Amino acid sequence: MMSIISTDINKAIQILNQDDLVAIPTETVYGLAGNIYSEKAIKKIFELKKRPYFNPLIVHVGSIQQLDLLVEEIPEKAKILGNTFWPGPLTMVLKKKDSVPNRVTAGKNTVAIRIPNHPVVLQLLQSLDFPLAAPSANLFGSISPTNANHVATYFQNDLQMILDGGNCQKGIESTIIGFENNEPILYRLGSLSIEDIKNSIGKVQIKNNNEKSPDAPGMLSRHYAPKTPTLLEEDVATLVNKNKEKKIGLLLFDKPLETEIIYHQEILSKNSDLKEAAANLYAALHRLDKMNLDIIIAQEFPNHSLGKSINDRLTRATKK
Repeated sequence: MMSIISTDINKAIQILNQDDLVAIPTETVYGLAGNIYSEKAIKKIFELKKRPYFNPLIVHVGSIQQLDLLVEEIPEKAKILGNTFWPGPLTMVLKKKDSVPNRVTAGKNTVAIRIPNHPVVLQLLQSLDFPLAAPSANLFGSISPTNANHVATYFQNDLQMILDGGNCQKGIESTIIGFENNEPILYRLGSLSIEDIKNSIGKVQIKNNNEKSPDAPGMLSRHYAPKTPTLLEEDVATLVNKNKEKKIGLLLFDKPLETEIIYHQEILSKNSDLKEAAANLYAALHRLDKMNLDIIIAQEFPNHSLGKSINDRLTRATKK
């Protein structure tokens, strides 16, 4: 069975109502979506992705009112963040109600939740009687998908439908904020910059690595990784010279490297725009990974705003 890339929302609703999965577009990356209350659908998400069961899923809802059905309490700073950034690329980890299945939350008493900002998925969510669990629509640990074709490459024989919403506008996963003693903790850098969050609620503690019992997705050290060996380096030119006998692909911020020995170069933003670079990151990695290169060399990005999020993804992509 070939995956069907389609814009038919009614068909997506029908499949989801039958406890099956649909790949959905969001503004960040495409998600592999199923009914959070369907044990069959949730089990299939973990199995298709080859995702470990200790890694919790993000629950997607269509309105802020739905939080009352899913969470016990909302800290004051969480209310400020929700009112400021939803719909948008912010996920919050909040104390869950008993009605939220433990399999979705990896047995934790918290649930990761967000309202995505994409017209197609908002229409879908508002047409369903249940929220959707939707981790990225890729094999666990591999490059996230930012268009429908990326999803089809991973799951062309395993899904009935990929709901096409075009290229993802943000291109990097949501930023995840949790609360410990009502104080905000950043669990994952993402498409919403930490500077924007601090401007909204003040100080935020960062705790974004946990190998054994992650509080949220994206905390494992190796993640978002191409199959091709990948290195992250500030001084790209020196590393190129050390590997000049190899077939090299480069992933660069805003300027090409003037050299004859590179097989292919991907420039993420000729305008030196970190938002544009973030939106183009995964698509560029997908292209490089298909070129049968010996090595991908990625440039370290300016370490502020979304540059921090890009560096986070590239650091995890290059971990052995």
